[in-house]
Amino acid sequence: MEPIAFADVIRAEFGHTTTYLNTATTGVLPRRSAAAVRALADAGQAGTPEGFGSFETVEAARAAFARLVGVAPGRVALGAAVSTHVGLISAALPAGAEVLLPEGDFSSLISPFSVRDDLKVRFAPLESLAEAVRPETALVALSAVQSADGRTGDLAAVRAAAAAHGARTLIDATHAAGWLPFEAGRYDYTVTAGYKWLLGGRGASYLTVTEEAQESLVPLFAGWVAGASIWDSTYGPVTELAPDARRFDAAPPFLPYHAAAPSLELLERVGIAAVHAHDTALAARYRAGLASLGHEPVPGDSAIVSVPGVGDRQEALAAAGVYTAARAGSLRASFHLYNTVGDVDRLLDVLGG
Repeated sequence: MEPIAFADVIRAEFGHTTTYLNTATTGVLPRRSAAAVRALADAGQAGTPEGFGSFETVEAARAAFARLVGVAPGRVALGAAVSTHVGLISAALPAGAEVLLPEGDFSSLISPFSVRDDLKVRFAPLESLAEAVRPETALVALSAVQSADGRTGDLAAVRAAAAAHGARTLIDATHAAGWLPFEAGRYDYTVTAGYKWLLGGRGASYLTVTEEAQESLVPLFAGWVAGASIWDSTYGPVTELAPDARRFDAAPPFLPYHAAAPSLELLERVGIAAVHAHDTALAARYRAGLASLGHEPVPGDSAIVSVPGVGDRQEALAAAGVYTAARAGSLRASFHLYNTVGDVDRLLDVLGG
């Protein structure tokens, strides 16, 4: 697969007309992905077999995601939302199990555990999460990159602490996979939403599970697509589940996966290392510009930059065609491969009045 240059990607694949700096809310669809969704919708409207949706396309998305995060496709289960994957993991924990989470992490990672009254859910600051792991901890769960402000956890320290105490690890890679080099195989479980940095539509999500951890989960969503042979599993109980993580699949919504497959292929062609360098360079330029304006962003080198206390500027920015987000009282800007130096400078110009 031949790599392609950023300039070629932006010119060929992205046609948005705004200063869009809000990938942490949702990514911009590449032209190829929008075309794939339109083609499926048109075929569905016409009543042709192509409108049914393609399992081959779904499998192409599974394989492409697996390559991006460095695991075999047999370690990847597909769904429609991160919370359902986390719920599957939560349901498998025995009563009384302790789950350790960072304070203020995203609700989809926290709530599936907190709604179980028989689990011991404990919180610690992100910066000291590894030190908070103790012998009775069954699972440590955290986002690789925090949604609200772009902070990154010390994943290596958390992994080492969990291993020392016999705890499993769950990483939400929603704000990492797609711009930050990320190896899913280092953790027992990872979950990732596909509509942000992975540039797919809302409704595609990914669960990775180690072979050992697969034995700990019950395939609660085991419909026909979880069968070893899906077309032999359409009626009655599924008699033979898929031998790998596919047995944890939920039935795929075809429109999002028809968007996901070409988007993931595009990210592969560009290369995550190149995307990382591009995104963080833009974020660094923005941080430097903020300092000259007298603003102090949350420290770090993330592609997400959050500025406390100025979340109220988000509406005025949007009125000027500059799209960011207001989160927890902060102004959040997030940079991805379709952004340019001009986008950064436009944001700084509007902020500076």
